[in-house]
Amino acid sequence: MCGIAGIINKNGQTVARETVKQMTDALIHRGPDGEGIFTENNIGLGHRRLSILDVSDNGAQPMLRGDDLVVVFNGEIYNYIEIREVLRGLGYSFHTGTDTEVLLAAYEHWGEACVHQFNGMWAFAIYNRKNNKVFCSRDRFGIKPFYYFINHNQLIFASEIKAILTLISAQKVNETRLMSFLAYNMSDNTDETFFADIRQLRGGHSLTFDLLQNRIEIHRFYDLKRNNEFSSVSLPDAIELFEKEFARSIDWRLRSDVKVGTCLSGGLDSSYIAAIASKQYTKESGEKFTAITAGSLDAESDETQYARIVAEHCHLDWHITTPDLHAFETALLPVIQHHEEPFGSPSIFMQHFVMKLAHETGVKVLLDGQGSDEILLGYPRYIATQFGDLNWFKLPAFIAKCKNQYGISASEVLKNHFYFSNATVRSRRIRHRLQGVKEKYLAAVDFGTVKQMARAASKDLFALQHMEILQTQIPQLLKWEDKNSMAHSIETRLPFLDYKVVELVLSLSNNFKIVDGWSKYLLRKNMEKVLPDEITWRKKKIGFVSPINFWLPQRDQIYRTINNSSLLRHLYKGEINQTDDRIFEWRLYNIALWEKCYNMQL
Repeated sequence: MCGIAGIINKNGQTVARETVKQMTDALIHRGPDGEGIFTENNIGLGHRRLSILDVSDNGAQPMLRGDDLVVVFNGEIYNYIEIREVLRGLGYSFHTGTDTEVLLAAYEHWGEACVHQFNGMWAFAIYNRKNNKVFCSRDRFGIKPFYYFINHNQLIFASEIKAILTLISAQKVNETRLMSFLAYNMSDNTDETFFADIRQLRGGHSLTFDLLQNRIEIHRFYDLKRNNEFSSVSLPDAIELFEKEFARSIDWRLRSDVKVGTCLSGGLDSSYIAAIASKQYTKESGEKFTAITAGSLDAESDETQYARIVAEHCHLDWHITTPDLHAFETALLPVIQHHEEPFGSPSIFMQHFVMKLAHETGVKVLLDGQGSDEILLGYPRYIATQFGDLNWFKLPAFIAKCKNQYGISASEVLKNHFYFSNATVRSRRIRHRLQGVKEKYLAAVDFGTVKQMARAASKDLFALQHMEILQTQIPQLLKWEDKNSMAHSIETRLPFLDYKVVELVLSLSNNFKIVDGWSKYLLRKNMEKVLPDEITWRKKKIGFVSPINFWLPQRDQIYRTINNSSLLRHLYKGEINQTDDRIFEWRLYNIALWEKCYNMQL
């Protein structure tokens, strides 16, 4: 896990080392263990290293293979051991214990198709002297970031926007992105960012730059598809298949030469990860597995009682942080500065405090549960799609079971169905929320995305999951995960987003994911084997909910900041009044603070 940076001068001008170093200095938090710079004519590549595999100098980057290939790489190829053995059988030799060397050899053998061999998370750039091309790629789901700026003179890319900003001025706001964020908290459903001149390579895409023709080509190498081989298996077989594939995913993500731990909220996902990983980790290392929990000042959203049960049951080295108002106020501006773009909820700060404590306890690799809800149907909104598969006679019983097992009322079940499957209702609510916005900015809201989501929610569960995993939900969760973890030099690994796990679960019958009103049924049935029933059969879902009423009590001060924002004054017809929607209030406040941090303008 590292930070990468690169410059290509399209006019042929030589790239100075000092210029590349400006970029890598902005990424030091991503890689405090080492720095490397490569320049040759009009190309410059930079790297900041966080040592995870083969922590010796053998793993330093940029790494060369022979006379032709140079790479800067951020991420982990979890199946590097298996790929290395395949390549050895083909006559390749290796001199380090790194996955970086395996990546280069794989590219040398398979070319740009090497990405199909990888199971992992990555953003890399390979300079091929032989064919005068730079090949860049981002992993299937976009776990690792890749931002870029291009004009008629340069291509500049990096792991974070701030590294690009060391070389260019990019203060103009992308108003389409800003309005999508305000309207429905959408920030990563396209290749655009909040900065009008900076883009991101989407997950599952590769970029090739031809140095002779100064031409850039971007193509998609991965799309999420169902495997018909698994569509007709029985429930017992589905439970076993999931157990084995997930255990393999955990096993690969424990491959490390440094200390590994896990986030533990006390919810289903993190508890199962802790149970499976701790057993394997302790067996191999002889040490207790470390778990990090964020407690909440709000008793309604505090899950520490459940995390404690898991920690004691699995004999974990458990650490807990309960951030108060002072901690939040201290972190407020640094976190907004580090995230580079507005984010939809203060829950990001709960994750920030988890990563901070992990760093303080000496954990360098942390497992986390992102993706579980999206593949295993953990959110109540998925109930709406199930309605389409039922006749009216079965509907009352289904609603009653969901009411019980999801821990929500029957009216909430119906509201979820009505809201998430009805584009007109959602659009009207958005327009009501934005009723003070000037018409020319309201016109920038992409209501087509709302229609697409509603259509999928009402009729086609796979289409909805496909959209959420590759376009709407997961990409922004992964961005926030990366920013929070790397701010504290932590590598996070996400076993639920192993692409083989994802493809397996989405290929299994939907009837195995919500059974008798129980969400995540496949997961719960496997949890029965390793965790107490009070964890396995929990009803109420909480997650990393921040104690917003404890952290944001001074609303007059918040609205002074909001109404003093030049950006928001441009967007709105007049003064912005207080609202009961505290999450929307946060978005406005976040925009105002972000504007100050980056001096943004419309």
